[in-house]
Amino acid sequence: MNLEFVPEDLFKILLAVLVGAIIGAEREYRNKSAGFRTVMLITMASAIFTILSAKICPHDPDRIAANIITGIGFLGAGTLFRDENRMTGLTTAASIWTAAALGMAIGSGHYVLAFGGAILVIVILFALVSVEKIIDRKNRVRKYKIVCIYQRHTLHHYESLIEQMGLKHERGTQSRVGDKIIGHWVVIGEEEKHERLIQKLLSDSEVKEFDF
Repeated sequence: MNLEFVPEDLFKILLAVLVGAIIGAEREYRNKSAGFRTVMLITMASAIFTILSAKICPHDPDRIAANIITGIGFLGAGTLFRDENRMTGLTTAASIWTAAALGMAIGSGHYVLAFGGAILVIVILFALVSVEKIIDRKNRVRKYKIVCIYQRHTLHHYESLIEQMGLKHERGTQSRVGDKIIGHWVVIGEEEKHERLIQKLLSDSEVKEFDF
């Protein structure tokens, strides 16, 4: 069994750390749970495990390396959180998964694959943010809660108002407490249309409480 490290192994480890630093810097900048040092350690460890896999099991190099995928799966799951009805941390989990893949590519000597993958990661995480914002503005999802004095057809009136603004809606729970009626909606549409609807509801004297 030959566990002697050669200069190329050191180069692989340093390159893996560099790639992890680039991805981790973006996650750190956005204050994500897996930041600068975490992603660097992931790419470095993935590279080292891949190098060791080839050295310890030269006839079956996949034996150790295959377990990296399982370990990264557990680590990525730790970055996922449920915020009300929305799952957050998916991009960070995907970044961890990708960082491990790049570390494995570097550790196995596939530098062109690792270099190309790293460039695409940078493009996706940095350059495509503006595209994502444009899509979000065109298809913004907001939760509305309207409380008003109970009157017949009151909530239907607000549903009609939502539709008049060119927004789609999904009705949530509706309840009556005393002389007040409470309605919840998930409203989907352009950000500008949301703003116009919000201004109308804020200026509506019959609306006693409004969350959005």
